[in-house]
Amino acid sequence: MMDYKEMFDQELISLELKGENEVEVFQQVAKQLTELGFVNEGYLNGIITREEKFPTGLITQHVNIALPHSDPEYVEKPFVYIARLKDEVKVKQMGDSQEMKVKNLFFLGIKDPKGQVGLLQAFMELFMKEEFVTEFINEKDINKIYQLFTNNI
Repeated sequence: MMDYKEMFDQELISLELKGENEVEVFQQVAKQLTELGFVNEGYLNGIITREEKFPTGLITQHVNIALPHSDPEYVEKPFVYIARLKDEVKVKQMGDSQEMKVKNLFFLGIKDPKGQVGLLQAFMELFMKEEFVTEFINEKDINKIYQLFTNNI
């Protein structure tokens, strides 16, 4: 069982990301992840392709989120990238591909395919907690957001 806490990194938290659409957001995140050595060159294409086939938008009781992830071969080291957008973008919903809007995306980078389901579940559970969600949405400080996740996941 991997320790999800270790996947978080202050460098992988953006709170004012701008993008006209989902792909623009993916491009920016992929660029940063590639530069920092977390993913390889195939990652951007991998994540766009996978999101088309298996969308990851989730409407939770308290907030809409998306949990984009790629196939493990594009991941060099495990990570969670937290992206908060300046403006909402459209994504498709997990399961039925309905269109929805999100402002908060969590890019999950997992090398072990078996770990993917567990991490997805951990995120879903986290976002069912109203107190956690409220704190996350109102927090503007990167270090505090890092603490919030590593204390709760």
